[in-house]
Amino acid sequence: MSRVRLPLLALCLCGLLRAQQPLLPGSCSFESGTCGYTHDGRWSMNEEGHLISAESSPSARQQTAVLLSPVLEHQEWSCVRLVYQISGQGSLQLHLRPLLDSFDYTLWTSVKASDSWLIGSADLPNTTEPYQILLEGRPDADNKSSVSIFEVHIVPGYCVECNFEEHHLCGYSNSWNPNVNWYVGGMREPESNLLDNHIHSGDHRGHFMYVDSLYVKHFQEVAKLTLPMTTVPLAGCLSFYYHRDQELGNIFTVFTRDQLGHYEEVWRPEEYTTKGWTLAGIDLKAPHPLEVVFEVAFNSARGGYVAIDDVTFSPQFCHAATEPTVDPSVASCDFEDGLCLYYQEKVENKVWSRYSVKPNAYKIGDHTTGTGCFLLAHTHFASMPGYVGRLHGPYLPGNHKYCLRFYYMLHGFRKADNALVVYIYDENNVAQGKVWSLTDTSRAVWTQVDITYMKPMASKIVFASICNRFWDCGLVAIDDITVSLGDCRVTAGSAPGECDFESGTCGYIQESKHDQADWLRVRGHTPTSYTGPMGDHTTGVGHFMYIEASLMRPGHRARMLTSEMRGSSSARCLTFYFHMHGSGTGIMSVLLRSRGSDKLLWRRRGEQSVSWTRAMLDYHCETQHQIIFEAIRGPSLRSDIALDDVSIRRGPCEDPGDSAPYSGSSEYFNEIDN
Repeated sequence: MSRVRLPLLALCLCGLLRAQQPLLPGSCSFESGTCGYTHDGRWSMNEEGHLISAESSPSARQQTAVLLSPVLEHQEWSCVRLVYQISGQGSLQLHLRPLLDSFDYTLWTSVKASDSWLIGSADLPNTTEPYQILLEGRPDADNKSSVSIFEVHIVPGYCVECNFEEHHLCGYSNSWNPNVNWYVGGMREPESNLLDNHIHSGDHRGHFMYVDSLYVKHFQEVAKLTLPMTTVPLAGCLSFYYHRDQELGNIFTVFTRDQLGHYEEVWRPEEYTTKGWTLAGIDLKAPHPLEVVFEVAFNSARGGYVAIDDVTFSPQFCHAATEPTVDPSVASCDFEDGLCLYYQEKVENKVWSRYSVKPNAYKIGDHTTGTGCFLLAHTHFASMPGYVGRLHGPYLPGNHKYCLRFYYMLHGFRKADNALVVYIYDENNVAQGKVWSLTDTSRAVWTQVDITYMKPMASKIVFASICNRFWDCGLVAIDDITVSLGDCRVTAGSAPGECDFESGTCGYIQESKHDQADWLRVRGHTPTSYTGPMGDHTTGVGHFMYIEASLMRPGHRARMLTSEMRGSSSARCLTFYFHMHGSGTGIMSVLLRSRGSDKLLWRRRGEQSVSWTRAMLDYHCETQHQIIFEAIRGPSLRSDIALDDVSIRRGPCEDPGDSAPYSGSSEYFNEIDN
């Protein structure tokens, strides 16, 4: 077969005759105006049009420039693509603002400075609720920086899709190599057998992407074409057409690459050479952000070529056999309503038992609510002085990467060896390996463990606790087991309205007018004995907020406010964990501030429990508002009050939990309140 050199088309912003995708409302090229976008005065149109920009201003009180779209009602999946530039230092963020929600949801962020225009994209999910998109530019105040937007295009479909007819190539990026690269191809020479792109309409002016081996100089020269990073969970069929001529050797492969840089091969063609365009389908499962990479490696300058076109995505899987049949959440359990699908090995010698602790000043309750159930292994539950207690979970299918998370608490063990071990068993009930074991005798606090594992066969999780001698053993407890797809190190991050105080205070502010102290952010235990938590609620070793009673006088109060939130016609659900332990504990209150007045939503007085306790309450506010967390010191130093894991989301709350607005008593109440 004679070798064909495909024509190279320059990538430019104009001059290409291409059939563009239809643009949806919310698109704007800023040629003659802002297309209904409104801004706060920080954005300005270029005198010649074509772009809108925000420049740094050392005198400006607020460096953030907000550009808000008109109200959009796209009920099907769509993709927003930005052509933008950051000069100097700064950032550009794209947020989704549902009109029925109090928060903005970040879809995409860039801090990449460039001398040329860049492409950014984010998927807009299908929804029946109206929303707006919000662009937030932040040029650095100390430099001559600017953030500019050339165009905003919203098109039907998913951002991974592309027919290569747009000048921006859908944000696909080529990893530059001096000798081999992906180029845009199209009809230029009638005698070529690879000139028409794959389109069914017969329009021969279309385009595709290709790579060939003409300038290969070394063995295994590689060209990579990378799709935009997914911004929402995707599961379905990624299909494309490809044209391939191997001649003396090329290797065509499709990989996925996650945020940690880990590659996984997901497809490789069966044919060395195709006579025409050939359809390929890949079952893609992306619960977390990842990139799809088309990679071609050449062995010599006679390695042929590879071309691709019409990349599309469907939520229906390509092959029914690859559709997920088991939800990994079947292996999750909080033990509130039983053992879920977990079971013990020996019925006659059950080591693990469900246990609950009522709120008290001595024994720690469960991790879920502070007043619920957890699983406890103890020699008192066994018929022998020593024991081997194994807790088996349900089987999960193989060839999937799982993230196992659970919480444990240990008390009274002289030796940590084998106090708690996690194994993976196969379908023959044979241990395939130990994936985690306790290394030290931790203090009495719920501690989080994350384990990532993957096995080629169906497997199950097994928790084991081994006690050889009665006097060496104590109590070991587990709670809140969750299993999900993906690597534990790749997390979705905190959703708007959530704060675990691990990375800061989430924009919460201290009030200075009506209080005499501040909430403090710490990790570990508080300095005063017999009051305060031993660790945070999130991980056991993280951060939380609290008031230090030794720095305050009796009756002094500390107030901390959330950032301002938009009102909503629907109810909001506020969830948080509080810790009120100590003989002199004062008062903790939650208030709603709106239109200059404060309304009491929830209050607790006096010592409540040595455990972190969950509170859940519904509230309703149609105007802009803030939530206030207020703590008042009691009569003694043993009066620390702590707060962690705050969440505000659309209500009503599914489980009211600790929903009583006011409870608790204190003989010092009058003294504290005054």
